[in-house]
Amino acid sequence: MSEAVQEKLDDVVVDGKRLETLWLAPQTVAAPSIVMLHEGLGSIALWKDFPHALAERTGCGVLVYSRYGHGNSDRQVERRSIGFMHHEGEVVLPELLDKLGIARPILLGHSDGGSIALIFAGTYPERARALILEAPHVFVEEFGLASIRAAKVSFESTNLHARLGCYHAHVDETFWAWNDIWLDPQFPAWNIESYLATIGCPVLCMQGEDDEYGTRAQVDTIVARVPGAELLMLAQCGHSPHRDQREATLAKMAEFVEKIKGQPRIYTDATDQKLRAI
Repeated sequence: MSEAVQEKLDDVVVDGKRLETLWLAPQTVAAPSIVMLHEGLGSIALWKDFPHALAERTGCGVLVYSRYGHGNSDRQVERRSIGFMHHEGEVVLPELLDKLGIARPILLGHSDGGSIALIFAGTYPERARALILEAPHVFVEEFGLASIRAAKVSFESTNLHARLGCYHAHVDETFWAWNDIWLDPQFPAWNIESYLATIGCPVLCMQGEDDEYGTRAQVDTIVARVPGAELLMLAQCGHSPHRDQREATLAKMAEFVEKIKGQPRIYTDATDQKLRAI
């Protein structure tokens, strides 16, 4: 299998913000596109070489981007709202896909990125071909908030600031935009379970048994409410399966992508709840 061709796209302006993007070309024109949605403190750089490995293993085109305030995208200048993931899934992501001409992608979301993928697929059920979710959140748990409080202490007292500097142009703004909103007194009421009712595309959930930011209740909720959703729990794995159990994660993702290639896109119409094929 030949090495994926990497193309640094011109930065795209979406919702008035300049976003850093990277495109890995598919092996064939007919191959689907995978769009990668990073975690709360993620960026293109923090994925490291995983997008390349995924492109090689699946043959798909892979789009990676850094959300506003992350990586080398525009610096976050205002306080983040509690609905920031809703805005990303309902406004930013569809505009980005339209500008780049990507139709019916497979969305691969990690942590906050997984939640954004669910919001997008629940809002626009005809637009997502499939979802691959690593440690997604559908509601807030005290378990996860405790780890976010611990991250605040680490940022203020360890070399975490310097480590994040390898992945973000504006470290302080990136960290505090993430940490402050998750620790906002109103944030425990955040919940996206209502979006699950209209998701009809294939879904793969993956979570580490030792995830420090969420319990299994998160993915169990998705599997219980989305027909046919698959679940893989990984032993000796924390919040980032693609880092902690790289080979097992790649293998399962590739197997899932191969299974859905060539299948018609099935979705549930939110009005009449009848299954339709595109």
